[in-house]
Amino acid sequence: MVGINVKLKDGFEEFGIPSYKTSGSAAADLRAAIEKTLILKPRDSSLILTGLFVEIPEGYMVHITPRSGFALKHGISIVNSPGIIDSDYRGEIGVIMINHGKESFKINRGDRIAQMSVVKAEKASFKLQENISDTERGSGGFGHTGRE
Repeated sequence: MVGINVKLKDGFEEFGIPSYKTSGSAAADLRAAIEKTLILKPRDSSLILTGLFVEIPEGYMVHITPRSGFALKHGISIVNSPGIIDSDYRGEIGVIMINHGKESFKINRGDRIAQMSVVKAEKASFKLQENISDTERGSGGFGHTGRE
């Protein structure tokens, strides 16, 4: 288990540090650190701050992902999922939420709005080539293998 140092924004300490809901949870919950209730109308998006600052060890990153129940029940997702928090970022974590549903969605102070998972971040060494090797798949993409 990797250790992550966290800092909470003044006035939002009651939410505590991120936590895992079950022993098998792969991601910890993030909460809405907002002063008042926010109504996210259909097709609207909004940056929701979490009141959380993290110090991610070098060689790791954090993925911010949606909560599956929000997507299934309300059409709520994250615009840039997964959101990536680099190890050298020290600002407050924010979540860009979007309402794909047909009804307005209410976000209250302290609601669990997203999840964060800690992931190893492997660096690549890029090398310019005139040609790259061919494969059976080639350049086929975007559904070229069909649905069956």
